[in-house]
Amino acid sequence: MRLYLTVAFLMALWSPPGFSGELLFQGDLEQGALVLAVAAPGALVLVNGRAVQVDDTGGFMFGLGRDHSPTLVIDVRFIDGTATRRTLTVRQRRYPEQHIDNLSRKMVTPPAEVRERIVREAGAVRDARAHASNATHIRSGLIWPIFGPVTGIYGSRRILNGEPRAPHYGIDIAAPLGAPVQTMAAGMVRLADELYLSGNTVIVDHGHGITSSYLHMQDISVREKQRISQGHVIGHVGATGRTSGPHLDWRINWFEVRLDPELVAGPQMTGNSTN
Repeated sequence: MRLYLTVAFLMALWSPPGFSGELLFQGDLEQGALVLAVAAPGALVLVNGRAVQVDDTGGFMFGLGRDHSPTLVIDVRFIDGTATRRTLTVRQRRYPEQHIDNLSRKMVTPPAEVRERIVREAGAVRDARAHASNATHIRSGLIWPIFGPVTGIYGSRRILNGEPRAPHYGIDIAAPLGAPVQTMAAGMVRLADELYLSGNTVIVDHGHGITSSYLHMQDISVREKQRISQGHVIGHVGATGRTSGPHLDWRINWFEVRLDPELVAGPQMTGNSTN
């Protein structure tokens, strides 16, 4: 198993019982980031007006999307009746364009007969990312699913066969055909299927709305609702779906909010890898 840099967590800052009136955050706030924070047990937390889960230690987490505005507002009401509001600045990023050519025409502009399938599969992906379990696997640290050069970065505007398309919401990792793909953290498999655009795809629920997705695989070696541990081999690198060659497209979400895996997991640490 290849082990890389893990996320630095706030466990040393976690609030003792009865604590109130504080609000602590980990790391920088920037577009694409996963934010780990602590308020107090029993607190009600709103992030830009959206209620988020708070666990029994007072910890909570949320994501900042690719195009998040420069302002973030956090409202907290503590169990003693006191409340606080924090208005924070989110660092804005600039994203490059990426041109990908030589794709099959039917993958760039899918024919009418498969559009219903694409819509149906997009709904299944949304459903897989909608779970809000109480699991906190994300706090145990993350590993990269595979080692290799990053050939496609988060947020880049895609130009496919010369035609503008939506931004890329994951990172592409080049690797040999058939190389094993590992899950970044423990969790439950919410989707394991062959999809038209993303090919053989697995989505794993890690708790608190955090999911990881693994696209374009050669095969799938897990089943839906299966509980798996960190490093479990879920499939192998392939070139299925809309792709120009073997690679893994790795994505991380907070519910529908797409995050940058390189920010969430940190850089690859090849010196710590083992086989």
